[in-house]
Amino acid sequence: MRYVALLRGVNVNGITVRSAELKTLFEETGFDAVKTVLASGNVVFDASDGEGLKSRIEAALGERFGYDAWIVLRRQDEMASIASACPFRADSEDAHAYVIFASDGGMLGELAATSEATAEGIVEGEGVLYWEVARGSTLDTPFAKVLARAKYKPHITTRNVRTVTKLAG
Repeated sequence: MRYVALLRGVNVNGITVRSAELKTLFEETGFDAVKTVLASGNVVFDASDGEGLKSRIEAALGERFGYDAWIVLRRQDEMASIASACPFRADSEDAHAYVIFASDGGMLGELAATSEATAEGIVEGEGVLYWEVARGSTLDTPFAKVLARAKYKPHITTRNVRTVTKLAG
């Protein structure tokens, strides 16, 4: 089975994980056909068994790179469905389209409810939120400030829809 691992919080705040080292770690952990995508903690790989996969990867990352690792793990075919279901244009000249993943589905519902108060472009998807934001304001909008709250920050990760499409193969 082909999987995608989205690492949370790497290459920011002093946690540096180089793509070559990440690829090597996944290969040493026993995965095949390992490929890193961009330098923001995205890994596509093959694994024969999905049982315990997430915790195994998080433990290996924490041990090797010395941080409290948290990942989103999805099958690659799920990423393709997530990308194609995005209600926003990935190629818009005026806005960026993002996918928000969370460790807890309830947290996504809470964020969606919060987004109603911010009047930003948020749409609930299958286990994700889609977010459209004007170019140049990704970190400055009311919803961006909600995402940055200590309550949410350790439990969510966001990817541009173009990145999700690349990860889908």
